[in-house]
This record gives sequence, structure tokens and C-alpha cells, in this order.
Amino acid sequence: MNRKSNLLSLLFALTVVLFATSCSSKLKPLSQSNFNVTPSPMETVGNQVPVTVNGTFPEKWFHKNAIVTITPVLKYGNSELAGTPFSYQGENISGNRVTISNSRGGNFTITSTFPYSPEMLNSELYLRFDGKIKNKQSILPDLKVADGVIATSALADVRTSAPSVADDKFQRIIQQAQEASIMFVIQQANLRQSELNKGDMSTWKNRVEQAFNDPKQNVNVEVSAYASPDGGVSLNERLAAQREKNTSAYLEKELKSRNIDTDVYARYTAQDWDGFRQLVSASNLQDKELILRVLEMYPDSETREKEIKNISYVFEDLAETILPQLRRSRITANIEIVGKSDEEIMTAWNSNPKELTVEELLYASTITSDEKVKERIYQYVTANFSNDYRGWNNIGTMFYKQGDYAKAKQAFDRAAQVNPSAPEVNMNKALLAIMNNDLQTANELLGRSAGADGLDEAMGLINLLQGNYNQAVGAYGNNKTNNAGLAQLLVRDYNKAKQILESVENPNATTAYLLAIIASRTNNFNDVSTNLRTAISRDRSFAATADKDLEFAKYRTNQEFRSIVQ
Repeated sequence: MNRKSNLLSLLFALTVVLFATSCSSKLKPLSQSNFNVTPSPMETVGNQVPVTVNGTFPEKWFHKNAIVTITPVLKYGNSELAGTPFSYQGENISGNRVTISNSRGGNFTITSTFPYSPEMLNSELYLRFDGKIKNKQSILPDLKVADGVIATSALADVRTSAPSVADDKFQRIIQQAQEASIMFVIQQANLRQSELNKGDMSTWKNRVEQAFNDPKQNVNVEVSAYASPDGGVSLNERLAAQREKNTSAYLEKELKSRNIDTDVYARYTAQDWDGFRQLVSASNLQDKELILRVLEMYPDSETREKEIKNISYVFEDLAETILPQLRRSRITANIEIVGKSDEEIMTAWNSNPKELTVEELLYASTITSDEKVKERIYQYVTANFSNDYRGWNNIGTMFYKQGDYAKAKQAFDRAAQVNPSAPEVNMNKALLAIMNNDLQTANELLGRSAGADGLDEAMGLINLLQGNYNQAVGAYGNNKTNNAGLAQLLVRDYNKAKQILESVENPNATTAYLLAIIASRTNNFNDVSTNLRTAISRDRSFAATADKDLEFAKYRTNQEFRSIVQ
């Protein structure tokens, strides 16, 4: 056979091969080099594992009559979890799938999210291919594209978030004011017997006497005398001063007759424009807005008086309804009621708690460091003040801290029956919802928790769990907790995270474990070693966790690391 015949035979063979390849009824397996996974290894965001796979169909790979569905599958232990499937079609297929050119191939992106469980630390991400060419199945093997999950964000722990305790309203010093007024006739300062014998004056004198004779109360007296702003400055100056003098003299005589030795402070106001403005604003006068505008336009007293009198039809109403109320002396008894001391409250609690008000009882719970005493106080409040939500809420916080979440729920539910809008109750119910991974309910409850003590920490936690790490950092503010430190770690502010964790008041195994992660990320093996040893000494389960944790993958062959986790 000559060279020309050989060449023709070779060309024919190549043509057959190419034709056979292009018309093959099978799809060839793809390789890992066709795919890029972000992030790799995968990483939890809140309690989810999001993943993005960017892939390439090579030239001449995608059959014109093919339909290929790719599903990400996370395999761990004896389980697997399928993600969102994505479908593609060849050029000869009609439909809504993404079309891939046979000659050029094409790029594609697959995104999926898996709910996290701890078993996923040792996991592998595969792509599963379902291929068909003219309705004939084209079997392709699952293709591994990524290893493992970093689950550092899953260290957020609702159990360490402090529940909200409802505050007492106990006040050591309670301020009271007992008032009475002595009214005067226009342009006169003499005290009329009808004014002195009024009921409010009698009540005022008796209250002052009672306060003075009570060792738990302190009292002093103020006299404020006024003239209405319609008689000229000079006249009103003399008139208001005389009214104050006469009122003070009368009060001093009355107090002396009752053996009340207390201070009397006196002052007078010649033209009571402030009182005038307040009365006009609160009145039903038809043209009160006109009068108020005059007060704003003219700061000078004489001009004000003149302009208001010029509105004659208005002034008649003022003279009958407003001005008489300004010709007065107002007498005020300033009374301080001194409450029980801490010692007196605790003595009463131990001897006769019935002596204590609900506010004193709730305050007593804040001044004891004995948790058993605190719980007994709350029990007493729920039994004797069952319509006060604070007793139920606060005993619920005790159960929560003890880890008895069933009892905590019962207590919070009872508190919600008493007061469904109480912010502390809603916040505490939100923590239980978070514990049940019901973030939607938790968000709704936190929206009704404005003003609750500790709300910033709860908001920080829910933002952590939703992957909103910057918002979590803002919510935690200056809190020194594991979760606050974790938030800083997840935004990669390792210095701040370390400062917070080293300031945690009662550090536990998680505190040390988070510090070990920071040390690993900043390539400080000495601190990795020290903190892991501490974490494991506090909770032995962290040895197995660290051994699987990809945060420490680079140390897995290190002999010292092996000795720590084994």
C-alpha cells in the first residue's frame, strides 16, 4: 500500500473516531479541576452551611441533546444531605434550563445551603450528576469537590446568654409634695378666713404634722406668692411681696401652734406670666392663640399688658376666668419618705415577710448573694402577688440559669398570661425560641422586648445565629462574654476578640477553646497548646472536637497537638 493510501486510511480513521465521539450517547465524567468551591473548606454562617460551586463544562462535552442536573450532596458518617439541584440543557433541547453550547462549553454557578449539625465537621461535598441524552440515562459517578466544615460560628451558645430580670421599683427616698393655695381679692394682700378654713388647707396642715412626727419622714415648707400681670409692675411688686409676708407669718404661727419646727422658704413673683401662659394654654378661650402670640412677640411686661388690654373683648374673658387664679399664694410641703434600710428589709424577710411590699421583696432579691434565698423570695412573690408578672418572670430566670428550661418555660408562660407585653418576658421567651432553633418566633418576640435588661446581648446572639456578624458586634457593645468574643472573631478582629475573652468574668471550656482558635488563626502554636489544654481540662469533650476541627488542620501531624487531643 502506498503512502497516499495510508494517509487516506488514517484520515478516515480519525474522522470515524471524531464522529463517534461527537455522537456518543454517553457523557464523560468531569474532574475536580473543572470545579472551584467557595469557601473551601466550607464554613458555617450562623447555623447554616452555605456553599458556592463555580464550574466549567469543557468544549465538546455537553451533548446537544443532553439534559444534565447537578445536585450538591454533603456526605458525613452514614448520612448525606442533598442541596439545591441545578439543571442544564444542550442546544437542541427546548425548555427553561440554562443552555450550554457544545462547541464552546460554558461556565456555571451552583449555590446551596445545608442546615448544620455537628457530624458535618467530618464531611465531604460531592456533586451528583443526573444526565440524559434523548431520554436515555447517562450514568456519571458522584464527584468529590470539597472536604469538611469549619463550624466556629456554631459555638454561639444561647445557654450562656443572661435572661432578663424584671426590676423592682423600690426607692429608698420617696419625694412627695402636698400643696394648697390661698387666693386673694384683686389688689389686696389680706388673708381671708374663708380661704384659711378651706378643706385643702386643713388637709395640708395635717399632712405636714404627720410627716414631722414620723421619724421616717422629713419635711420643709415653701411659700410662693404671686400677683396677676394686669396691675403694673410697681403695684404688683408691692402686692406680691405683701402676700408672701402675710402667708409666711400665718404659716409660722400655725406650725408653732402644732410644735412643728421646720424650715419655711418664701419667695414672690410680681407678674406671673408663666402661670398666665399655662392657664391660657389649658383654657377654652376662643382667641387663646392670639393671646399666646402676643406673649411671644413682646418680652417686655408693660407692653404685653398694654397689648392684651387693647384686645378689649378678649380681656373681659381673661379678667373673669384667668386672672383671678393668679392672685394667690401657693404653699408646698416637700416631704421625703425614708424607706427601710437593707438590713431592715432582710430582717423583715427572715422574721415577717408580710411586712414587706412587693417592691421591697423584689429589691431584697437584689441584695442577697444566696441563690437559694433569691429563689425563695421569688416563690413568695408568686404566691402572694400572683398578679405581678415580675415574680413569675424572675423565678423563670432562676430555672433558666439552672438549666431547667422546662420549668423556665412554665414560669415565663405564666408571666406572659399576667402581662403579655412585658419586655423582659418577651425577651426570655425569645431565648427559649432560639434554643428550639425557631429564629422567626425569636425575632418577633425580640421586637416586643424594647427596654428589657440584657436585650443587647440577646440581639447580639440572634444576629450571630443569622450570620449578621457586624450587627452582632454592634449589639454586644462592651459585653464581656463568650458570644461577644465570638462575634469579634468572626469579623476577624482577633485582638478585640482576645481582649474580650480574656475579660470574661467566669471563663469556661468554650472561652479557652475560642482563644485557641484565635491563636491558630494568628499562627501562635504556644497559645494554641495552652488554651486547648485548658479547654479540655474543663470539658473533656473538646478533645474530640479539636481533633476534627479544621481550625487546627495544620497542626494535625504535630506531635504535641496529637498528645493534647488524644
